[in-house]
Amino acid sequence: MDIPAAGAERAKYAAAKKAMEFVKPGMTIGLGTGSTAFYFVALLGEEVAKGLKVLGVPTSTRTREQAHSLHIPLATLEDVDGLDIVVDGADEFDPDRNLIKGGGAALLQEKLVAMAAERMIVISDDSKEVEALGAFPLPVEVVRFGWKGTGHRIEQVLADADVEGREISLRMAVDQPLVTDEGHYIFDLHLKRIGDAPALAQALKELVGVVETGLFIDIAKNVIIGEPDGSVREF
Repeated sequence: MDIPAAGAERAKYAAAKKAMEFVKPGMTIGLGTGSTAFYFVALLGEEVAKGLKVLGVPTSTRTREQAHSLHIPLATLEDVDGLDIVVDGADEFDPDRNLIKGGGAALLQEKLVAMAAERMIVISDDSKEVEALGAFPLPVEVVRFGWKGTGHRIEQVLADADVEGREISLRMAVDQPLVTDEGHYIFDLHLKRIGDAPALAQALKELVGVVETGLFIDIAKNVIIGEPDGSVREF
């Protein structure tokens, strides 16, 4: 693939290229979703075309379609005993490698794949790096049945949470609620700053009707940050 000349796309490409160093023949690899993960899947496809033998487990329908078009051998979580690595992007990450994910509405599949992997590698440009999570709206996936009541219960949790904002909105697809790959709705929580991300994740997960949150706590093992000049840093 052509290397982007500069800017955010060059940074994303650089991070994805660095993540390729973790890929070894025979691995089962979780394939993330989003603009940065797109570059990783594209680069992986190039190596597969050269003879690299790996098995990919996509985190979304969109990623599955991309990987299939590149002839990357694919499986589902039900087909494998586990994954060696998963490479995915993030909407935000903090100094402790905690993440917000789900801007692309694939947070449930992304977390299931991440939890099945021995190592989660996050690739990103520096625009996603924050001191405290919360500037990006936090997605919460909920079952469609009784979704309004679930929304009220989320509001009650936020009333006692260490956050700066408490607005919640149902994510829409044009004039209808967005439906995830797993058939659920998503609330976006506009919190501005999350003071205690692990506590909030636990409180939300305990609510009836909540399937999963976009808070990824103590899951990522590596964060690779691409810079506009093509350099990378990692922690």
